[in-house]
Formats: sequence, structure tokens, C-alpha cells
Amino acid sequence: MIILFIKLILAHFIGDFLLQPQKWVEHKESRKHKSKYLYYHILVHFAALLVVLQFNFEYWLGFLIIILSHYIIDLIKLKLKTKSNARLLFGLDQLAHLIVIAIVVSVYKPYALNINSLYNPKFLLLITAILGVTVVSSIIMKTVISKWYFKENNSNLSLENAGAFIGILERLFVFVLIISQHWTGIGFLIAAKSVLRFSDLSKAKDRKLTEYILIGTLLSYGLAVLFGISYEYLLGLLG
Repeated sequence: MIILFIKLILAHFIGDFLLQPQKWVEHKESRKHKSKYLYYHILVHFAALLVVLQFNFEYWLGFLIIILSHYIIDLIKLKLKTKSNARLLFGLDQLAHLIVIAIVVSVYKPYALNINSLYNPKFLLLITAILGVTVVSSIIMKTVISKWYFKENNSNLSLENAGAFIGILERLFVFVLIISQHWTGIGFLIAAKSVLRFSDLSKAKDRKLTEYILIGTLLSYGLAVLFGISYEYLLGLLG
């Protein structure tokens, strides 16, 4: 089952990412179903499936399901796509393809989905920790440092919500490093962030920006470490 799933995912990656030039994407978006590159794209997927599955026509039904569904899903995405929903549709598009692949795998290698496994204490603990490191920590930080909100942050020079996303990503990296027992990697993250922030700090007219950044950084890393250590401790209790 795992081998078949990996092969189908590999074929999908080859067709949807490796062998789909930007020129094709732009032409499809402008011409929709009339674009010749939409059909080239489907042929590439078909060829990728043939190669990855070693021309084994035992999977002919899977070929048919994947190719037809890929065409329909891509066509729906092209019809609905706008500038405002592009990211959402990309995510839904990839999710739909993965669901189809999972269905095809289940046709040839039946497997049972046990919904009760989602309530496994270790899984629930992991989800709780991830939510704590991302959403909960963001709200905690926003509440704490709002007292020292830096008004001269030149927000017009920054990407919208970039700071929040950077904070979430860095806390996730710290969390993963802790639970994988690679504590030294946290030092490299801090060093990298310090280098990237050096120009901001050197241009600051006074200590306000420096202090604001330090408070935010230390609080962010502190929360990540707290959730990471708590996860490790509770996981040990669960055995």
C-alpha cells in the first residue's frame, strides 16, 4: 500500500510541479479549457504514471480515475480562480488530488481508516502542542507586547502579516528541533535571525526598536521552548 501511494505521489509531483512550465500555467489561466497546455499537462501526467508504475496496465482503472479527475479538478480551479482566492484554490486543488490518489490506492490495496486513532492520547497531545506553538502563542505575544507597540514600524515597507507568519514558522522549527533532540539547532536559528535583523537594529534612532525586537524574539522562542519541553514531559508520562 505504502509503495503504491509513494509512486502515485511521485507521478503527481512530476506532472504538477517538475514538468509544468510557468508558460503553461499562464496560458491555462487565460484560455481555460481552450488552452492546449491543459491537455499537454494531462498527457504529461499520464506519461508520468506510466513510467512510475513501470507500464503495469493492471492499474488501468487507477490511471483512468486519476487522469479524468485531474482534468476535472484543474478545469474547476481554472474556472473559479481569481486573484483573491488563488492561494485557497491551490490548496484545495492539491488536497483534491491527494484524496483521489488515496481512493485509488484503496481500490488496489484496501485499508481501513480507524477514526478512533484520532483520539489517541499521543496524537491529541501533538495537535495540542502544535496549536499552542502556533495560534495560542501568537495571541499571547500579541497581548503581551501590545503594551510596547512600536508605532514607527514603517508597516508600508513590510509584507502584510509577514511578522506573524515568521513567528509561527520559527516557533514550529524550534518545537521540531526540541522534540527531535537537536537543541543546538535553536542557536543557529537565533544567529540567523540576528543577522537578518542587524540592518533594522543598526538603523534604529534609539533603543526602542532594539528592545521591541528583543522582547518579541525572546518571548517567541521562550513559548516554543515551553511547549516543546511540556510536550516531551507529557509524552513521557503517556509512555
